Amino acid sequence: MEERSKRKWWKEGIVYQIYPRSFQDTTGNGIGDLRGIIQRLDYIKSLGVDIVWLNPIYKSPNDDHGYDISDYRGIMEEFGTMADFDELLKGMKQRGLKLVMDLVVNHSSDEHPWFMESRKSCDNPYRDYYHWWPEEKGKPPKRWSFFDIEENAWKYDPSTKAYYLHCFSEKQPDLNWENPKVRQEIYDLMKFWFDKGVDGFRMDVISFISKDTDFPELPEEYGGDFIPYYANGPRLHEYLHEMNKEVLSNYDVMTVGEGTGISIDRALDFVNEDREELNMFFHFDLMDLDREPGQMFTMRKEKWKLTDFKRIHSKWDSIFALKGWGSIYLNNHDFPRAVSRWGNDSKAHWHNSATMLHTFVLTMRGTPYFLYGEEIGMTNIKFDDIEDYRDINTLNRFETFKNEGGNIEAFIQNEKHASRDNARTPMQWDFSENAGFTCSKPWIGINKNHQEGINVMVQESEEDSVLNYFRRMIGVRKSNTTLIYGDYTLLAPQNEDIYAYTRSDSKNTFLVLLSFSIKQAKINLKQLDFEHAKLVISNDKAAKLKKDTRFVLEPYQAVIYQLH
Repeated sequence: MEERSKRKWWKEGIVYQIYPRSFQDTTGNGIGDLRGIIQRLDYIKSLGVDIVWLNPIYKSPNDDHGYDISDYRGIMEEFGTMADFDELLKGMKQRGLKLVMDLVVNHSSDEHPWFMESRKSCDNPYRDYYHWWPEEKGKPPKRWSFFDIEENAWKYDPSTKAYYLHCFSEKQPDLNWENPKVRQEIYDLMKFWFDKGVDGFRMDVISFISKDTDFPELPEEYGGDFIPYYANGPRLHEYLHEMNKEVLSNYDVMTVGEGTGISIDRALDFVNEDREELNMFFHFDLMDLDREPGQMFTMRKEKWKLTDFKRIHSKWDSIFALKGWGSIYLNNHDFPRAVSRWGNDSKAHWHNSATMLHTFVLTMRGTPYFLYGEEIGMTNIKFDDIEDYRDINTLNRFETFKNEGGNIEAFIQNEKHASRDNARTPMQWDFSENAGFTCSKPWIGINKNHQEGINVMVQESEEDSVLNYFRRMIGVRKSNTTLIYGDYTLLAPQNEDIYAYTRSDSKNTFLVLLSFSIKQAKINLKQLDFEHAKLVISNDKAAKLKKDTRFVLEPYQAVIYQLH
């Protein structure tokens, strides 16, 4: 049997991502918590998903909302206690749900005891837990930081007259994986959570963990783009293989790496089973499609093309055709809402484009990932004022932009479509003032369209709602393993309005037709045998079963046929 067809629970499972801060508040402080997730477990189970990916819940000063960890074995007080976590995990197990947590080990918080010790003196036992550059060596070579106002990844620390490395915020110093003691600390904390019963980790910027500790100038081949350079560390695969040997291989768990900077020609180095590293990772080719080259958070002026969207997904599918395994996602906590970005969030087309995108994700090869609220078609909030934003990325880039004399109005307009906060607004449960999320002022604004039908309560009762279509579409995938393991064949690659493909194996062939057009769109698939076709599902009630190969799709229509 081909490697990619070997059945695994993490290949067949559907992942539902929860940003705990924004899911359900039970304490009245305006911040979501663990008890809120416990309260909603029956709802999560009702969706048909199998795996919950929980964004960081560890103790943290919240400089980057939990991605700056000060205690890897403690629970953030805002979210609850370890007893709450244990109850949550038990409740998931009782419902047949698996739990995947975030592993954030490229960096820690500067308030972690390791770093607090590390900065005390040059001969402190924890000094080599981080990357330090002594002042006497002169100014360190340029390294770029995602969240630094000056975009400088070196922060001077006067207490020991040295600079420390932080590829993200200055409160997120990078851990020194070259130190075997650091690696053992990380493996131990992974075992701690696995022994509790956690089913896997999503590994934050795991591609950045290996550094050339001589810190040479950026090689010419990278042309000033630090991200692919950060992802090509000299000992990266050595560390991942060691992690697999020391920890992962001893548990039946799922691993998905955040593959920032990983090029397609290196994909199988991470996920080929013979390599014994990871199960899968998130690539960023799609996330870059509508952005300026080398600028992850700046929108391009021209609209992206469907032919490029198809090309990206088709080439990545081909990489995993025989070996390894991929992931399919359209948004997450770091990227704007899918329906606003890849569909159309106008009232006229919101329903069809949201359900069309559900159809896409659930008919592609690879493990599907959905962000909380995606099942009801939540949209970008598009804040008008910088005061409404909470994300360090937007706030610090705003300061950089302002300091450089940039156009503030243009910056805010860009953030309406690009900001990570678009994906982090509270879950929309009902019509009430705070959408059923909290009884007090929420930590971040709530999208007003929760009062216009984009909420769980309304959609539960509507047969053709986005939510209920999502559930039906999950049922389609789960009842047809062809849609999980079958071959993928792109049809009509040059059609700029319709994405058409088949999923097939020795028993079945499914035809998937997806309109990405605001107008009626046509396609002729005369190469297909349509004589015995059956309609499986459509997001448009007007869809009629075709008896020939000429199709006219309504705006954002999605339809699946079983050909044999």
